[in-house]
Amino acid sequence: MVKFLKPNKAVILLQGRYAGRKAVIVKSFDDGTRERAYGHCLVAGIKKYPGKVIRKDSAKKTAKKSRVKAFVKLVNYQHLMPTRYTLDVDLKDVVSADSLQSKDKKVTACKETKKRLEERFKTGKNRWFFTKLRF
Repeated sequence: MVKFLKPNKAVILLQGRYAGRKAVIVKSFDDGTRERAYGHCLVAGIKKYPGKVIRKDSAKKTAKKSRVKAFVKLVNYQHLMPTRYTLDVDLKDVVSADSLQSKDKKVTACKETKKRLEERFKTGKNRWFFTKLRF
């Protein structure tokens, strides 16, 4: 079988708290691990999408609307829907499986992910990734 759930692939989560949210695969575990015996992957995604920015908004309002909230999570392959899109954001050095072990490591990983996703949003690339599925 061809391996298509590769790092930097954009996916949509189908189950759980973040169902319907877009995420990007950071690392995949095809054969599973000792704790999780099934195929799963580490994803970093958008918890809260940026708002629509219009021309008449002030700089302060534009900055507020451009904010993104992020999450980091291990997800079963069965609960993902892969898309044709890829996102070339380098999150490997920030997010790792051991960053989910303690609360403070997870918080710092989420903050760094948030910063990198906001940078990506402000460049205007990967516009599809930063929009909600439905309005």
